[in-house]
Amino acid sequence: MGKMMNIYRLLMKMTAFAAVVAGLSSCLEKIPGDYIPENEGMKTFDDAEQTLTGIYTAYMSSGLYSGYLTLCPDIQADLVYAVQGNTNRFGTHWLWDIRSTNAEIEAVYASLYTVISRCNFYLDKVVDLRKTLIDDEEIEYLDYYTGEVYCARALAYSELIKCFCKAYDPATAADELGVVLADTYFGEKPVKRASLYESYQFVLRDLEKAEALLDEDNDGFDSPYFTNAAAHAIHARVALYMQDWSTAVRESTVLIESDAFALASVRSYATSSQTLFDYMWTNDSSYENIWRIGYTATSYGAPQGAVFLNFTNDYYYYYPDYVPAQWVLDLYGSADMRYQAYFATLQTGYSHQLTWPLLVKYYGNESLRTNMVYHVNMPKPLRLAEQYLIRAEAYCRMGSYAAASADLTSLRQTRYSTGGNLSVNASNWLETISDERVRELYMEGFRLHDLKRWGKGFKRTPQSHTQVEGSSMEIKADDPLFVWPIPNHELSAPGSSVQPNESNR
Repeated sequence: MGKMMNIYRLLMKMTAFAAVVAGLSSCLEKIPGDYIPENEGMKTFDDAEQTLTGIYTAYMSSGLYSGYLTLCPDIQADLVYAVQGNTNRFGTHWLWDIRSTNAEIEAVYASLYTVISRCNFYLDKVVDLRKTLIDDEEIEYLDYYTGEVYCARALAYSELIKCFCKAYDPATAADELGVVLADTYFGEKPVKRASLYESYQFVLRDLEKAEALLDEDNDGFDSPYFTNAAAHAIHARVALYMQDWSTAVRESTVLIESDAFALASVRSYATSSQTLFDYMWTNDSSYENIWRIGYTATSYGAPQGAVFLNFTNDYYYYYPDYVPAQWVLDLYGSADMRYQAYFATLQTGYSHQLTWPLLVKYYGNESLRTNMVYHVNMPKPLRLAEQYLIRAEAYCRMGSYAAASADLTSLRQTRYSTGGNLSVNASNWLETISDERVRELYMEGFRLHDLKRWGKGFKRTPQSHTQVEGSSMEIKADDPLFVWPIPNHELSAPGSSVQPNESNR
């Protein structure tokens, strides 16, 4: 961009148009019987800003990062145990009894396609709108907004692929099922799934467009909107999942070497009592947040921490549905300050009076808690810490163990009060990186997909006062439910030729 964008302009617009978006939202989903005439909608620059705001609003859905997309994969895996007396929230995931009519699965699928639909609406209309603009500044902004939309669509499709497709193998991806690729809001839509290879290529094309349109001068921490840095962060993750190790290294390096971001250290303080790392979770603000979903006191997502605390039952005791697995707690060394930021030993209000280290990572944003809003944190889907883990794993895949060890050490030294050095070699790198991803990314929605792409199963061992059903479960690496079933309503829609997954039943 020839001119530095005012990074606060969109934020002001998002607030100013909040009421408008509430009315706009219902007309952006293309559903049977719903039709927007092509000569209506997004006729002006202000309309484009409102449409973009609607895309960001869709990302606040409880079906996505503030809820099911983050929680269900990790609850389904081996990171937590269901407590005796729990409310059975996400119980079918815990028990691996997931069907094509599962409400959470349907919500994730529908919410991601809602984002995509809104992106497609914008992209269908923006070309003609741009031709009508004569103000150079508005044209510049519109091009930047278009980059944000391509980034938003790329992320949504990448999440669909991650949840509803098999792990990517370059040798077989052209023959595996991907997702339904709709690239237009108007007109006929595909009624069958593209290949896994084609699906990822679509994402890569969107990211290429986003990176070209988004000016890196506007990269900044805590951004509530998509930036050039966000596009590179998504690209690095996608490259890792595609086993494109050199690209994963290249893209993550862009973020690691950027002056716009820095890891949140436990050795520096944001307040008199909170380290920079603590503050990232208590106040959702950090130099390492590449993209976070912006909340306000009156506009926020679901309480993602509720199932781990349920403090609002009586505002005195805690009634967690799930507690951390003992093996996870045992991973943290005594100098690892992530433990005290993520967990606190508390007595529950159940009749069995279980006292256990509960997950307080999502206890809630302090500003929101002043308004009696508990367990709500701004999701942080793109963090710099993940980029270090991506690059370390890619380096190991390439045999560069010294470089991987340096990245892991750099990350851990910001999390340890003293020490933090870590070394990997040809025999221990996968186990070491697997453990470090659990320590760093606990309950951020990565574990199930990591196990899938690594070809690893797991076995649960009962813990104190945990629900009997599911506590002794053993899951093999080839279990079909590592890939979520396609929702039944998608398969049975009139004219649909969408193919089911092996997990559909």
